[in-house]
Amino acid sequence: AASGATTLLEYCGIVRFCKWEKMKVVYEQIEQMFAARGDCEYYGEAISQSEHALQSAQLAVEARAADSLVIAALLHDIGHLLHNEGEDAADRGIDTRHEDDGEAWLSKWFGPEVSVPVKLHVDAKRYLCAINPGYLAGLSPASVKSLELQGGPFDDAGVHAFEANPFFQDAVRLRAWDDTAKVVGMETPPLNAYKDRIDSLARG
Repeated sequence: AASGATTLLEYCGIVRFCKWEKMKVVYEQIEQMFAARGDCEYYGEAISQSEHALQSAQLAVEARAADSLVIAALLHDIGHLLHNEGEDAADRGIDTRHEDDGEAWLSKWFGPEVSVPVKLHVDAKRYLCAINPGYLAGLSPASVKSLELQGGPFDDAGVHAFEANPFFQDAVRLRAWDDTAKVVGMETPPLNAYKDRIDSLARG
C-alpha cells in the first residue's frame, strides 16, 4: 500500500511538473513574440503593438473583467505578431485575418473563454457598426479602412448570427477596449504583470 501511495504521489508530482513546464512555455512564447515584433507600429495608429495590447489589458482590469477576458484583451491582436504581411497590409488591400490566426494559436493553450472573444473582436466591430450608426463615426481612419477589408457592417442575418454566439457580449466589451487603447504615452503595467493570469489559464 505504501509503495502504491508513493507511486501515486510521484505520478501527481510529474503531472504538476508537466503542467508547470507547459505554462512556462506559453508565457515564454508570448514574451518572445512581443519582444520580436511588439515595437512594430499598430497598423496606422501612433502607438506600437505592445502599447496597444497593454492598454487594452489595463482597460479590462479597470473594468473588473474576468481574468480570461483580461488575457483576451492583452492578446486579442496576437495574430498580427504571427503573420508576415507587414505593417502596411491594409494599405495594400490585404485583410490579414489576424483574428483567425490569433484564435488558432490561442486555442492550443487556452479555453474558449480566451480564444473565442479574440476570434470575434473583428466581427464585434462589424456588429456595432450595424446596430449603432454613431459607432462608425467614432472609429479611427485606420479602423475604418480595415472595416472595409473585413466586409463592412453586418446585415441583419450577420447581426443575429453574432448575437447567437455565447461569447458575443465578451467580444463587444473587448472591442470597446480595443477602440480606446490608442493613447500615446499612456503608462501601463508591463507584460510580466499578466504572467500569473496567463499561467493560471493555460491548459495543462
